[in-house]
Amino acid sequence: MKITSIYTTPIRIPLKCFFYNSTNAGTKREWNGRLSRVTPKRPTPILEYVLVHVDTDDGIQGLGEAPADIGFFGQTIEQIQFAIDDYLGPQLVGKNPLDIDACMDHIDYRENSSAKSGIDLALHDLAAKLGGQSVSEFLGGGKRDRIPVAIEIAGGSPEDMANECRKYMKSNVRAFKPKIGSIPEKDIERLQAIRDAVGPDISLRADANRGYSPDEAIHFCRLLEKTNVNLELLEQPCEAWDLPGMAKVCAHVDLPIEADESCFGPHDAEAIIRVKAADVLNIKIGKAGGLAPAMRIAQLARDAGLQCVIGTAFGTGVKIAAKLHMAAAIGDFSGAVEFTELGLHGPLLQGELDQKLALPLDEDGCMPVPDGPGLGIELDPEQITAIALPTNMP
Repeated sequence: MKITSIYTTPIRIPLKCFFYNSTNAGTKREWNGRLSRVTPKRPTPILEYVLVHVDTDDGIQGLGEAPADIGFFGQTIEQIQFAIDDYLGPQLVGKNPLDIDACMDHIDYRENSSAKSGIDLALHDLAAKLGGQSVSEFLGGGKRDRIPVAIEIAGGSPEDMANECRKYMKSNVRAFKPKIGSIPEKDIERLQAIRDAVGPDISLRADANRGYSPDEAIHFCRLLEKTNVNLELLEQPCEAWDLPGMAKVCAHVDLPIEADESCFGPHDAEAIIRVKAADVLNIKIGKAGGLAPAMRIAQLARDAGLQCVIGTAFGTGVKIAAKLHMAAAIGDFSGAVEFTELGLHGPLLQGELDQKLALPLDEDGCMPVPDGPGLGIELDPEQITAIALPTNMP
């Protein structure tokens, strides 16, 4: 079997509002301009993705997806599309798609983690289909068939954030990750309001988004100890590059500290483990460069006695399914898997999975792992056509 072509379909999903759009956030960072995808060229909130198609001479096709996020992954939809169509994809034509490691090693440049992740997903989908397996089985065995779901909560006033959690609880969401990273005392007020609103049995984590200095993070954790918030972990309290600062926080507090922006690929994970800069590693497929490196991060964490969180990286049903399969293969990830995109748009799938991989959730607060071969999903061509962009974007 050989790869005959790799090509992309860029899509743009209009949104009524975007997740990082609270006018009452009060955080030190201005999220609106950087993460809301609002620019002079894109004056209304949107999300953009690049679908990746890998064709073979046996007629089997693999489907992947790459998130376009200049704010986090540093790659626009135009960069991802042209990187795959003009550079990365052509280098793999004629190669064996079942040798995923060799294919990905061949295009293992320092940058383009998001673009590479789309190709990696498509290769995993294709290889698992050929073997009559689900991707989770292909990755080492599905250890779960239902995955608990968490939703991020945008920064805002305590009342706004608590009300947002109440809204999602009506859709059976049972785990939340509020965005904080402002003044520690104000952040405690936000978290206390949420805990009072959701009750004692709801999973609650928090993301400081690099908003604290190491001393501020320690101060926040000390304040937290005097409350009944019962926070499970604190994500990325300090700057991504400040591993000594992250290590200082870890050494001085009991609350588990998670690395997200500090942990892109396996080499970052190794550096974090080496200096004891985190207790938990956040894994995102687009950030890591695909399922293969994401699974390597999970193994590194396991070997070092650290936990893993599978974090939000917005996506259609392709990425949602991939995260479900990865969670099922890892098995021992910490807490619920983050699927904040469920509150923004549908999965764009055919059949019953278009409802099952969407809100509202079942009463257990979980989504099912697709059980068909490969990723086990098919995109709805009518929905995709309605939001597809020209393949020759300027």
